[in-house]
Amino acid sequence: MASAKYRKPPQAPPLFTHTPERLLQDTDRIIERSKSLQDRVVKDVSQDKATFDSVLLPFAQDDDQMSLSTHIIGFYQAVSTDAKLRDASTEAEKKMDDFSIEASMREDIFQLVDSVFKKQKDDQKLDAESRRLLEKDHKGYIRMGLGIPAGPKRDRFKAIKKRLSELSITFQKNLNEEQGGLWFTPQELDGVPEDVTSNLKKGEKGTEHEGKLWLTFKYPDLFPTQKYCRNAETRRKVFVANENKCNENVQLFKEAIVLRDEAARLLGYPNHATFRIEDKMAKTPKTVDDFLGDLRKRLAPGGESEIAKLKELKKAETGNADKYFLWDHRFYDTLMLERDYKLDQNRIAEYFPLQSSIDGMLKIFEELFGLVFVKLEAEDRNAISETGKGEDIVWHPDVHVFSVWDDEGEGSGFVGYLYLDLHPRDGKYGHAANFNIQPGFITSNGTRRYPATALVCNFSKPTPKKPSLLKHDEVVTLFHELGHGIHDLVSRTTYSRFHGTSTVRDFVEAPSQMLENWCWTPSQIKALSKHWSYLSDEYKQSYLESATNGDKPPAESMPDDLIESIVSTRHVNDALFNLRQLHFGIFDMTVHEPSSRSAVESLDASGLYNRLRYEISGLDGPEALNTSSTDTNSTPDDAKWDWANGQATFAHLIGGYDAGYYGYLSSQVYSADMFYSVFKRDPMDGKEGRRYRHTVLERGGSQDEMETLRQFLGREPSTEAFYRELGLS
Repeated sequence: MASAKYRKPPQAPPLFTHTPERLLQDTDRIIERSKSLQDRVVKDVSQDKATFDSVLLPFAQDDDQMSLSTHIIGFYQAVSTDAKLRDASTEAEKKMDDFSIEASMREDIFQLVDSVFKKQKDDQKLDAESRRLLEKDHKGYIRMGLGIPAGPKRDRFKAIKKRLSELSITFQKNLNEEQGGLWFTPQELDGVPEDVTSNLKKGEKGTEHEGKLWLTFKYPDLFPTQKYCRNAETRRKVFVANENKCNENVQLFKEAIVLRDEAARLLGYPNHATFRIEDKMAKTPKTVDDFLGDLRKRLAPGGESEIAKLKELKKAETGNADKYFLWDHRFYDTLMLERDYKLDQNRIAEYFPLQSSIDGMLKIFEELFGLVFVKLEAEDRNAISETGKGEDIVWHPDVHVFSVWDDEGEGSGFVGYLYLDLHPRDGKYGHAANFNIQPGFITSNGTRRYPATALVCNFSKPTPKKPSLLKHDEVVTLFHELGHGIHDLVSRTTYSRFHGTSTVRDFVEAPSQMLENWCWTPSQIKALSKHWSYLSDEYKQSYLESATNGDKPPAESMPDDLIESIVSTRHVNDALFNLRQLHFGIFDMTVHEPSSRSAVESLDASGLYNRLRYEISGLDGPEALNTSSTDTNSTPDDAKWDWANGQATFAHLIGGYDAGYYGYLSSQVYSADMFYSVFKRDPMDGKEGRRYRHTVLERGGSQDEMETLRQFLGREPSTEAFYRELGLS
């Protein structure tokens, strides 16, 4: 329990009391205020008198203030249960994006910024973060088309940027609003855990679905079915249907890659990838392509070997393994872990109740980074809410809120607010992600504004007889996203522009990927674990009623044999996992590196997506169902690759990771280097943890990310640990 001095934060949490009407009114007010500031600066400041303080600083401070509202306005579409509020959030985000595009293409403002840049780009009186802001803003105007002469081409560029914004918003909204699923009989779902099937909607009596169960494409339904369902036809139907769940996005994706290519060529770039990667750590598409190509060559033999072993297992089960299908993989991968490595996922999950796992994770972050997390209960929420109503500081009753503080060694100061929104519901963002709700920054009067950040996840809901239980891979996912949340919380930047995870895309995953190693460390697995029967007397009784081993109670913490089974499987079928990531990354680069405008216009994105997956991973899809069983190692000439549209479900490539998905792999180079160089010997070294917090996490994007790595490592980053971890050194 935290001491009383941690009870009353110096800053009230944000409110989530918007109506659709007020949300749009607030959006209009914010836009008008910002536009008025821009007009006033243009009117009052001449180019010869323009300075950082008279031009860049007012705009940066306006961005800071806008972000306190705009992040929340856009957040509603991912979490609100009110469809009208989600629609208003979508409309508001489009308005804000349109205004941002207009502001970023104002010639009169650019002329002032350009004048400041020429006078002050090397001004040592400017602090380093302000110089970085000047450089980024100046280049941003050029990348927004102001290097194109005024006229039809610039007008076309502006129209493209606005349409791309619309496409991104609509694409993600379609995914959030997706309500698809399939009806199955209980027999067709044989093997799917009872915890899953008992929560599925049942067909009504007297209808064609009587006696059947409705399986959605949400993660708590989808993944257990792919892993445990013994019926291969059910797995096939679910896999293919999930890959086709948002086919309305097919044309949106195609339009987006065509427009991106056109916009890049208007700016003088040969393709969108060159434009996007220029400002990332990789700098050029060739660097990315060489990295992905080299990794593909290194991983390919391992992938073939893993498939051969998995085929043996399939043959032992079915008597036939000529093909190893995409819908086979999660099932036989899970079966291999259970049989060959004695990995009992259901028994492991008993030791990872969601709430106690979160408590354990927060304790790790407390010890490592010098933090204190104080959960705000109903009375606490009422006390700190500006309205006096605790329900006003959350967007849903299920949301948990923590105030976060420095511990005594770090000065006992306030850090910010952490929100956890953990379970699926209609209209909610369907994956696991961290959302910044309000960034931190230094205000115009020199005081600190504290951040608020939210984890939005989709773990199964608890029942009266059993809590929500996590598989180990879900524990890793939760720890990863919490890592993003910690990055967001402890960041200490002057400007919101650089706060927290606002880094280049090929670095942003590295801090969270580095922290995933704690989930594979025996001492930390034990620290995170707690058998669910120890959570309450009611759960203990429920466990005893369902136990098959009599009245013998389980160990409170995970037994060593279970921990060993987890650790020993870390790299089982690792080549296939990374080849899957390579498929995403190479597809992303391929669609954004067309040889010509006509090439991207004629590109069949669905066919390319499915064909590349086969060629890279070696896993068969429906295109192989009717090919000769004797021709198992070559791509059939007449293969039909249009059986699904996986790219239409792939939000990353429409929402910011375009020509950037490679970052998930390339940032592993940095994450492995940091862990093995600094934390491998003692993951709970608080001295190094605090150094990591202050050297890496606090900086956000306020300095060049490569420089951040050099300062932490004391040298240039190396690929050695990455390839050694993959067994490829």
